[in-house]
Amino acid sequence: MEDLAEDCGVDPKTVERWISLGRLPHRRNRWLTARKLGAEEAYLWPDVMPSANGKRGDASRAELVEIYPDRASVPRELWLRLLTEAQERIDVLVFSGTFFAQTQPRVARMLADRLAIGVEVRMCFGDPNSEAVAVRDREEGLSGTLAAKIRASLTYYREIASAEGCEVRLHPTTLYASIFRYDDEILVNPHAYGEPASVNPTFHFRRVDGGSMFDHYLSSFERVWANAMPWLGAEV
Repeated sequence: MEDLAEDCGVDPKTVERWISLGRLPHRRNRWLTARKLGAEEAYLWPDVMPSANGKRGDASRAELVEIYPDRASVPRELWLRLLTEAQERIDVLVFSGTFFAQTQPRVARMLADRLAIGVEVRMCFGDPNSEAVAVRDREEGLSGTLAAKIRASLTYYREIASAEGCEVRLHPTTLYASIFRYDDEILVNPHAYGEPASVNPTFHFRRVDGGSMFDHYLSSFERVWANAMPWLGAEV
């Protein structure tokens, strides 16, 4: 607060009131604060936007935290932070998601730790016996290995598949984007035809009042989840 007060030329108690009482800073101080924190003004103070249409557009832009040119560019530290700091919900939608466990070798234990404090976990993998998986395998030239990758990936989650608060399902749908949701943050890895997911861009969004991007992808997850079948750890 002292650093921000110095940058804005105000008393630290003024900054404290912005935070604790929700006081709205003057326009200049809003701009200085946004620059200092590396955030959009619309994210910090969505109510200042002038019109309904402008508010929605600005809020949606404010939801975007970062764009990564490919999934491999997402820092491992970010994956770990999002998982270990989740307090309410973790949702994962993938075909195989083998990288998810490779990035976090103790992923099952880490998820179990989240479950122990009441976090709800939903994980949705491709059904290895589905036509959608066979089609994606052909499109990416994987020579029949995608189904085997899914089965291998599922072995990481056998012990927690039936744990309280955890649900694992298998979906037979075309996967347009891999989705990783942690409370009010979400990583979206859209798929381009003929390219493996790892080389496609990844978008990091944070839910903002009035924004639409976070909820847009969360709705997509929910539609796939509703048509997926439960998996309790048996061979598939």
